[in-house]
Amino acid sequence: MSKFSKLFEAQDMTMGEPWQKIVSFAVPLLIGNIAQQLYNTADSVIVGKYVGDNALAAVGGCGPTLNLLIVLFVGIATGASIMVAQYFGAKKKEELSYAVGTCMVLTLIASLFMMVLGTAVSAPMLRMLGTPEETYDMCVSYMQIIFLGIAGGGFYNILSGVLRGLGDSMSALKYLVIAALLNIVLDLVFVAQFNMGVAGVAIATDLAQFISAGLCAWKLFAMRDVMHLQRKHFGFHRDYAMQLVRLGLPSGLSQAVMSCSALVVQSLTNSFGAVFVACNTIVMRVDGFVMMPNFSFGNAMTTFTGQNIGAGRMDRVVEGAKSGLKLAVGTAVVLVVCILLAGPVLMGLFTDTQSLIDMSNRMMRIIALGYIAFAVTQCMGGVMRGAGDTTTPMWLSFFTTIVVRVPLAYLFAYITRSAEHPNGMPESIFASLLVSWLVGALVHTIAYKKGSWRNKVLQGGGSAA
Repeated sequence: MSKFSKLFEAQDMTMGEPWQKIVSFAVPLLIGNIAQQLYNTADSVIVGKYVGDNALAAVGGCGPTLNLLIVLFVGIATGASIMVAQYFGAKKKEELSYAVGTCMVLTLIASLFMMVLGTAVSAPMLRMLGTPEETYDMCVSYMQIIFLGIAGGGFYNILSGVLRGLGDSMSALKYLVIAALLNIVLDLVFVAQFNMGVAGVAIATDLAQFISAGLCAWKLFAMRDVMHLQRKHFGFHRDYAMQLVRLGLPSGLSQAVMSCSALVVQSLTNSFGAVFVACNTIVMRVDGFVMMPNFSFGNAMTTFTGQNIGAGRMDRVVEGAKSGLKLAVGTAVVLVVCILLAGPVLMGLFTDTQSLIDMSNRMMRIIALGYIAFAVTQCMGGVMRGAGDTTTPMWLSFFTTIVVRVPLAYLFAYITRSAEHPNGMPESIFASLLVSWLVGALVHTIAYKKGSWRNKVLQGGGSAA
């Protein structure tokens, strides 16, 4: 077998230099995350250029509501990745097969539930949030179409999580790049050629995600040397389902709280008007790319920790945590420098309106330092989750979001009110975000040093579940 083909196989992270294993896993994962970010970014760039700033604001304004309504998938994906990593590390092929089969059944159930719920509540939720009237109809159309095809995105995120748990980040990358390129082509066809507006980009996203999900499923069924999926493995197997819930529920709840807080902040964002909503959309799209290395290293640490704990190698976990942290922080520093130097160019990709470019660049500079802090948060949280301790990161997220971010956003807005800014200065949104990221890095470091996550091991030393 060639070295290139081995990149697409399950990767055993319990042997070899920890930093090399982390890098070899994180780099394709990073490229995959960037490709996935291209879904929303392509939507924003194309509607911004071909339809206008209001359409750009509409696509971005849906983000917090969409994130709130997909927390089921977040929970299943997190639990699946941890379970798979630890069963794979412990070399338990049959248990691994049952875990994957159960995950797929739960994903189907969650997809059907979210399809019905999401399409029904999209309009009233957007109205409740005070979505600007000039973007409201476009927001509703975009969200309802996305939820009608939610199964594609749900299955991709969860099945790619399973592949990551097996140490195979290259296959998910390959399939996602294919889907991302297809998404861009379909965006251009539906929007530029057929003038379908935001509905066109939503349909393109759904189709592309279904393809990436199908390719991931095909890969998993073909991995017979790692597990042999059969009909008996697919069902609601109580022990595996409960284990999945125990591991995934804290992450799902954490995402739900973060999404609820984002909705509260979105309401404040909407009060600044459609122009600032468009600005926020641009910043968050650039933010999505800058965050990708942090999320990639965080996921790499989860898989690395899970596999090594499954193999009883706590010494490698500690060594890997140090290496992963250095890599993540170093990468974040480089990206922050790039943001500070190339900000106007990046913002100009989304709009030709100079005032909007300048505003977006100003907001991006406010939060730039926070990406270094978030690198620390993701690495420390990744180690804790990989050990099976998903509860501690959940509570820390609750603290930084509910106690720090949301109150500060409204406080900063209140104290900066003036005749020119009756609702406060828009900078309040991003200043509060920066503070919450800095606090998050501090509390995650303290929790990691305390070490209670060591007592949450699911498969400790390869023992039975």
